[in-house]
Amino acid sequence: MPRCIRARVQVELSVFNGAIDTRTMAMQGDKMTESTGYNPQQAEREVQQRWADEGTYTARELPGQEKFFCLAMFPYPSGQLHMGHVRTYTLGDVIGRFARLQGKNVMQPMGWDAFGLPAENAAIKHNVAPMKWTRENIAYMKQQLQALGFAYDWNREFATCDPEYYRWEQWFFNQMFKRGLVYKKAAMVNWDPVDQTVLANEQVVDGRGWRSGALVERRELAQWFLKITDYAQELLDDLDTLDGWPDKIKTMQRNWIGRSEGVQVSFLLPTDSAGGAALTVYTTRPDTLMGATYLAVAAQHPLAKAAAVDNPALQEFLLECQTGKMAEADMAKLEKRGMATGMYAEHPLSGAQVPIWVANFVLMEYGSGAVMAVPAHDQRDWEFAIKYALPIKQVIAPAQDSDEVCDLGAQAFVSKQGVCVNSGEFDGLAFKPAFEAVANALIARDLGERQVNFRLRDWGVSRQRYWGCPIPIINCEACGPVPVPDSDLPVELPVDVVLEGVTSPLKNMPEWYQIACPDCGAAAERETDTFDTFMESSWYHTRFASSQSTEGMVDERAKYWGQVDHYVGGEEHAILHLLYARFYYKAMRDAGLVEGNEPFKRLLSLGMVLKDGAKMSKSSGDAGNPQHLMNKHGADAVRMAMMFSAPPEQSFEWSERGVESAARWLRTRLWSTVDAHVAGGGVQVLDKATLTDAQKDLRRVVHETISKAGDDYGRRLTFNTVIAAVMALMNDVNRFDDDSKQGRAVVHEALRAAVLIMSPITPHISELLWQKLAHEPLDQARWLAVDEAALTKTCIELVVQVNGKLRTKFQTDVDAPKEQVEAFAMQDENVLRFIDGKTIRKVIYVPNKLINFVVG
Repeated sequence: MPRCIRARVQVELSVFNGAIDTRTMAMQGDKMTESTGYNPQQAEREVQQRWADEGTYTARELPGQEKFFCLAMFPYPSGQLHMGHVRTYTLGDVIGRFARLQGKNVMQPMGWDAFGLPAENAAIKHNVAPMKWTRENIAYMKQQLQALGFAYDWNREFATCDPEYYRWEQWFFNQMFKRGLVYKKAAMVNWDPVDQTVLANEQVVDGRGWRSGALVERRELAQWFLKITDYAQELLDDLDTLDGWPDKIKTMQRNWIGRSEGVQVSFLLPTDSAGGAALTVYTTRPDTLMGATYLAVAAQHPLAKAAAVDNPALQEFLLECQTGKMAEADMAKLEKRGMATGMYAEHPLSGAQVPIWVANFVLMEYGSGAVMAVPAHDQRDWEFAIKYALPIKQVIAPAQDSDEVCDLGAQAFVSKQGVCVNSGEFDGLAFKPAFEAVANALIARDLGERQVNFRLRDWGVSRQRYWGCPIPIINCEACGPVPVPDSDLPVELPVDVVLEGVTSPLKNMPEWYQIACPDCGAAAERETDTFDTFMESSWYHTRFASSQSTEGMVDERAKYWGQVDHYVGGEEHAILHLLYARFYYKAMRDAGLVEGNEPFKRLLSLGMVLKDGAKMSKSSGDAGNPQHLMNKHGADAVRMAMMFSAPPEQSFEWSERGVESAARWLRTRLWSTVDAHVAGGGVQVLDKATLTDAQKDLRRVVHETISKAGDDYGRRLTFNTVIAAVMALMNDVNRFDDDSKQGRAVVHEALRAAVLIMSPITPHISELLWQKLAHEPLDQARWLAVDEAALTKTCIELVVQVNGKLRTKFQTDVDAPKEQVEAFAMQDENVLRFIDGKTIRKVIYVPNKLINFVVG
């Protein structure tokens, strides 16, 4: 048998409580020694200073070079980084650095999502103005980001609280106002009585404000809205073009947009009723119309209010409905409660009198604020009917050839696979024919129409708080709402304020809000509401491409950079931020500001960093500030440990032990090995024609690693497996016992590959080691080409079985003949134990995989 390189010790992705298994580090080979020449803190400072002095990561528009716009969701300046930040921004940095190695012109900017309620709360708590608090936090967090070695172009930095930034947000709002995409109306909102502001549904947790903990109330307030619903169909259709997005995220957005086809049905009301001539409802199941036994309206519906005028009990119930959550998903979990109004409506087809109830599961802001209740065929309606002893009429039965069972005493029968019963002329019809027949019957009576509806609602952008971008509208009694003239923008937020309680100080600053109407000159008032902070984050990416432009929201540079090629951020932003950003980009496109239909070409949606099962965050009180780890072990070790902990899309429990293990590997494995190799002197040019088998095997491992790492970086985005592959490669390098000139040349190639592959993850140590090995700056390096010829194996590991059970493994020549393999296998002691004294009835040989002795 030829002498093959001994079997590689495989580095498993051993993760124990989020830490790199120290046992993996300990088994790394014979040559592991402590390095005395590497001080990570000093080295990282020197490398970062060189990057700053040379402007290494300053992005420039280079029309002849392929661009790559890499962006991670910018942070809220809470005061310090947490490990969730470290994960997000390291992942983004790894992607950007790999793109540089591929020769792409990379722009990787960073800024600050600076407005928002947390700054107001902190200002009240610490008796400091929000602007001062925010700027101090930005300064500290910027130092931390720089210390982590992220390849950001800091020349493009901005904070959304900069008037130079939000000036253009105000300008574009006014453009949308002029195009009919903005309106103001009274709407039911979540009102936090402590924070004194409107909350999005997602900011209400178990009926309480996400920060104050106060019971949320439902109030009707005049709010500004953007007509995102005008783009609902396009937002839905264009999801099919986002091939670089995770299917899970696209599904979440499809469900949020919620397109449905149905029928709007009119139930006639008495002429003296408060609701007008008819109560309209929307249904996707017109086939069940004959089973409608009651109607339910929201507590805020005009009919409910009219019925409560002389009904104290109903008045009290309506007040109770003023608290709690308003999201549809939460309504499904609520105890179903209601009261009869004493009113009736006429069924549009049967003419029967249908009672009208008020129900806590009906939302005024969805549809008409009324629903048609069919308790036999809707579980929610069934539960309500059972509770209040309302009629349950079956109008759908299982098809004759169906295994489905209808037991209305136990639950509603909700299948669409049945046929109509107890429905007069519609009996026997399946769902689709019944849908059409009922719709046609309603249309013929002028009591219905086909409709396409969306679950998506227009975007309410008003917030009754101070720390936000002022809405650029002047309210005039004569002219109505008037946009602030472009020449008067930005409408700057006063920053020298004192926050007393939670009421916005803008409402107590007549010197700021009193102004003349720009149209008629009469006394008028500025809008004192500020924008929802999703407004700033919906277009910041495009502003990075046109950084610091004073002539417009964007400039010609936006055409060069175009879409964000890779966007990185947490899965918690899957719906609102990403949906609003998609809408905003389309609105900007229609205004001629940008090209294309979508802002983000590829999306990496991250799982969460957990501690004791909870998300690590500033608000959770366990933020996991990485500073002490960086001070002790260096940024590269923190980055490596974070990237090794789990694939990006997975949530995981963080443990600091992995940082120490990573630091040890970098110091004693990577640095020491390269340092010792370089100390051995120069290296000759590799002569591929005269390689020994052992040298060929090591080169094969090198180029397998390059190939795998390239795929893991570029397609799979599994950076933990990149690290594992390099660990395995370094295993083989340290076990490779060949100090010949040719042997040193093979090792030199292997070490160059290891350092370059690790450079996106550990850029500082890689920068220094690359200088030692290649004598050039790392930013001039390019990804290594795979030598396909080197991938040819001379040796393989063969499995030996007896009666199908594994008994041993050994190294042998590729394509070794059966006779040679059989003879060698039968010399193994463990094989002999199981075949000695027995008859070998058959030998099964699968070349390059296994040999199996069948004995009896």
